[in-house]
Amino acid sequence: MSAVPAPASPIARGTLYLVPAPLDFGCELQAPLQDSLPQGTLQVAARLSHWICENAKSTRAYLKRVDELIPLLQPVQALQLQELPREVHKKGDHQGNFDARPLLAAALAGHDIGLVSEAGMPAVADPGSSVVRAAHDLGLTVVPLVGPVSLLLALAASGLNGQQFAFVGYLPQDATERGQRIRELESLALKTGQTQLFIETPYRNAAMLQTLLQALQHNTRLAICSGLTLAGAQCHSHTVKLWRQQGATLDKNTPAVFALGR
Repeated sequence: MSAVPAPASPIARGTLYLVPAPLDFGCELQAPLQDSLPQGTLQVAARLSHWICENAKSTRAYLKRVDELIPLLQPVQALQLQELPREVHKKGDHQGNFDARPLLAAALAGHDIGLVSEAGMPAVADPGSSVVRAAHDLGLTVVPLVGPVSLLLALAASGLNGQQFAFVGYLPQDATERGQRIRELESLALKTGQTQLFIETPYRNAAMLQTLLQALQHNTRLAICSGLTLAGAQCHSHTVKLWRQQGATLDKNTPAVFALGR
């Protein structure tokens, strides 16, 4: 009598790692990775062969920097990189309208996958939440790794209320609508004490600052943190009256986080 074969063992599912990226994307100067990313995060990034990213080219550039510190287990050219669709970049994926489950097929086959954005923590002020949501729906383990998150760094350095705060993303591009939105956020912040955080594309930094100084009341506190984790990082928090007196300016190349409150 022939032996009955044992049932095949189920394939162990992979883990989705949320891999932070340095905050120097698009900046003229880069900071050493080890200054903002711990050894453990770099070690995980070095061993992953499957990635979901915003842009394959910039992700390869990031992983080449990792390779200089901790050799990758596979050459950069051999890594499997999947880009999020263009519409996700334009409209975001936090509303649940994009089904990211097909991007996680490799994890169902047993491979660990890294999710990475252009800068900072994926899925925080960046695309990626649809991938995280899909991972949970598929029963995958999700592990966020340690690294820089510009919003929290700016909040901590602002002197504003860190017990109650909201991130409101990008404000309208139209100057009139932007001014109206700023006054709405100011009213909410002054009424409730809730700090309001927002960001802008760097080349519109100057326009944002000009509108803020025009729209806000003189006693409202405004904090601006730019170039976080870089050698030339600056964090300033003053009343709008003092900002106006100082004649502050912002360059068009450095990412910044804005916060207002009381």
